[in-house]
Amino acid sequence: MVLLHVKRGDESQFLLQAPGGTELEELTVQVTRLYNGRLKVQRLCSEMEELAEHGIFLPPNMQGLTEEQIEELKLKDEWGERCMPSGGAVFTKDDIGRRNGQAPNEKMKQVIKKTIEEAKAIISKKQVEAGVCVTMEMVKDALDQLRGAVMIVYPMGLPPYDPIRMEFEDKEDLSGTQAGLSVIKESEAQLWWAAKELRRTKKLSDYVGKNEKTKIIVKIQQRGQGAPAREPIISSEDQKQLMLYFHRRQEELKKLEENDDDSCLNSPWADNTALKRHFHGVKDIKWRPR
Repeated sequence: MVLLHVKRGDESQFLLQAPGGTELEELTVQVTRLYNGRLKVQRLCSEMEELAEHGIFLPPNMQGLTEEQIEELKLKDEWGERCMPSGGAVFTKDDIGRRNGQAPNEKMKQVIKKTIEEAKAIISKKQVEAGVCVTMEMVKDALDQLRGAVMIVYPMGLPPYDPIRMEFEDKEDLSGTQAGLSVIKESEAQLWWAAKELRRTKKLSDYVGKNEKTKIIVKIQQRGQGAPAREPIISSEDQKQLMLYFHRRQEELKKLEENDDDSCLNSPWADNTALKRHFHGVKDIKWRPR
């Protein structure tokens, strides 16, 4: 199995194993689904953190309005009355005005937060350092854990316009958002290795050979963005160690220059004619009048 270290730009994403004979059309789709799946988990974790703190989403026509404006326009949050958290709500005002402030109690809040931590650990970039390959089953497991936590805390469900429910139902609208810029369509995804595009019409072995123990760094890119930057010759960690070595060497040379004192040459042990004068018997002769 060829080990692929997938990156987006210079940022590590995940490890993936694939046979050398894999069609690149299939591999590109697999990598893209994993990449987008991880982004989905990250978006859900971010929204669920807000859910734990400030409750469910307000209706779109009430978001950003003050209480006085809501009363003046006679608007009512019908879903807020239906979708109450299990164990009762604790009012925590949302300063941004996106959520209704009916947050879960501390026990239910910890259920959400603990699940978020577990889901983040599954798709964490630290898995690369640990040498753990991420699979689509792991991503689905993280999504199922998050879905289960929401069902525990909100047994009556969430409003249809809540982004968490929309994410679970694959109805999310990311147009015009920063998160939408990170998502790559499967049909527009490209894989690059060693400054070469891995064309979908070929196999992985056409580029890396038939050695199944090969490890390569693959960069995922959207079509039309051009070739990604090449990998540096040495890693950032090695570069830091090299700079640290040169800095220490400079400090050592500086200390040697400061200690360049030749006063020791006037000492008796440094006199290279002392032995000659000793045999001639002219040692310790003092030339001064008595």
